[in-house]
Amino acid sequence: MTKYNGWNNYETWNVKLWLDNDEGSYYMQREWAEGALESAEATEYLTKKDVAIQTVSECVEEFIDSYRPDLGASMFSDLLGAAISEVDTYEIASAIIEDHKDN
Repeated sequence: MTKYNGWNNYETWNVKLWLDNDEGSYYMQREWAEGALESAEATEYLTKKDVAIQTVSECVEEFIDSYRPDLGASMFSDLLGAAISEVDTYEIASAIIEDHKDN
């Protein structure tokens, strides 16, 4: 795996860059973090923070899916799908939770 600007890969860095590049998505990330941290409950195997990160990771996945264009069955659809599959939503979610805790 090749690191990119401190992130696991280019695809992960790119998604986080776009999430941070807009005031609306900045506040959306804060809402994800606040909601996840408020509702998270530790389990036998996971801390409250780990559960919150999983929740935010799912939010990131849903966000990506909601904006993914329908390109039909095509080479471009396959390429887009391959790039999206490389996005480490858990790494993005960890950063979102950490950013929220710092503010």
